[in-house]
Amino acid sequence: MLTGEIRSQINTIWDAFWSGGISNPLEVIEQITYLLFLRRLDELHTLEENKANRTKKPMERRVFPEGVDSKERPYEDLRWSRFKHMEAREMYEVVGEHVFPFLRTEFLSSYGDGSTYAQHMRDARFTIPTPALLAKVVDLLDHVPMDDRDTKGDLYEYMLGKIASAGQNGQFRTPRHIIQLMVELTQPTPKDVICDPASGTCGFLVTAGEYLREHHREIFQDPKLKEHFHHGMFHGFDFDGTMLRIGSMNMLLHGVENPAVVYRDSLAQDHSGEEGKYTLVLANPPFAGSLDYENTAKDLQQIVKTKKTELLFLALFLRLLKTGGRAAVIVPDGVMFGSSKAHKELRKILVENQKLDAVIKLPGGVFKPYAGVSTAILLFTKTESGGTDEVWFYEVEADGWSLDDKRQPLLSEEKLGVAPKLPLVDEEHAKNNLPDVLARWQERDGSERERSRTAQSFCVPKAEIVEAGYDLSLNRYKEVVHEEVDHVPPQEILSTLAEIETKIQKGMLDLKEMLG
Repeated sequence: MLTGEIRSQINTIWDAFWSGGISNPLEVIEQITYLLFLRRLDELHTLEENKANRTKKPMERRVFPEGVDSKERPYEDLRWSRFKHMEAREMYEVVGEHVFPFLRTEFLSSYGDGSTYAQHMRDARFTIPTPALLAKVVDLLDHVPMDDRDTKGDLYEYMLGKIASAGQNGQFRTPRHIIQLMVELTQPTPKDVICDPASGTCGFLVTAGEYLREHHREIFQDPKLKEHFHHGMFHGFDFDGTMLRIGSMNMLLHGVENPAVVYRDSLAQDHSGEEGKYTLVLANPPFAGSLDYENTAKDLQQIVKTKKTELLFLALFLRLLKTGGRAAVIVPDGVMFGSSKAHKELRKILVENQKLDAVIKLPGGVFKPYAGVSTAILLFTKTESGGTDEVWFYEVEADGWSLDDKRQPLLSEEKLGVAPKLPLVDEEHAKNNLPDVLARWQERDGSERERSRTAQSFCVPKAEIVEAGYDLSLNRYKEVVHEEVDHVPPQEILSTLAEIETKIQKGMLDLKEMLG
């Protein structure tokens, strides 16, 4: 957990960036990301030095070369542990004129050939406007205990949360508690190969990693599983260089050494090398706008002919998954009931060719303040041979936060999220449905089959979905409870009205006599 003091320092730094002329929250995060990376490089160099001193052998791999750079500055001065002690103006000169050129040139050629993180530093630009601001940020980051994975991960998550609150760039960030719900529903395993084809800040991959740390500690006692966790499990695609840097750093600060977070326009490239590669897809892809046929991968058009990105991403998920692989993905409501040929065909594929497990309808305000679109979580398993028996539906009415633009918590922190620290009483369930979603999901093949269609969750047989033209909107199958109303015969109503009229007339006469 971050202390209030660290949160306050981050807020001060954030305000300083804005007053210094950097108003784009992504740029603020990016500059902080570079500095965190520089601190990480110094730690790696120190580890190599200590190893060389212990073994009495030369350093096997130097991060910072011996000698001086092209501007006659000793490479040793480019280390975090050196420049953090410099006076602000000198620090500013060293970082801007020596460290960043080093990152883009010598470092990449000598050290960064196989590192995901290093590759994303190829286009690193230093844009911190003043020496005083740089000194403030370096001082803050230097006081964060970087050997504590939870603290440095929380630090970065706190900063990423500011992207969402900034407005227009919030589309890059899915609410953390919604991500946690999707991860808990899919229960990642130590042998999974996980992919997010629209990875952004890598929130899904980070949360999957944290889930595995908590539930599968054996990973870090088994050399093969540990190697897979750090070098083969996590895959993220994005076509925004800034997001790749931010997402990669998020993974690094959460303790994943070398994830495959790479540049790729997921819908516009051939996926022949990726087809059937992943066992779990977790994603909230962008679903605004359309693409031209010419820019869209032909293998996706073979699954469904459309220009709509939300349908193309669903086709992509099916292409990426291994047989037996599973997915939890967010889609706009229109996917559930859209009447176009492409909409119907894709829903038919999910129901007939694959195993559609669940449709979880989310409340309309989940993505406020930057989007009010209604969405749902689709859970399905790729089988290529059908398997849909009954589809489980759940209508989430509250996720623990207000559904207006402010998105304020409705409960104390101990009662928020998928796995609250304190149990919820009945009236608190009305403010946070997420623990109930998870509990009922685990009973989807048991007691949930018996639930009434008037309940918050229920199951619908495949045959009924087929008969409804593969409509997957929850309201199509939900039954509304009508309150019983006493029906009064018309003659009795007329009699009552006549009595009222008589009383009114008598009252008027009495009033006249009194005034008389």
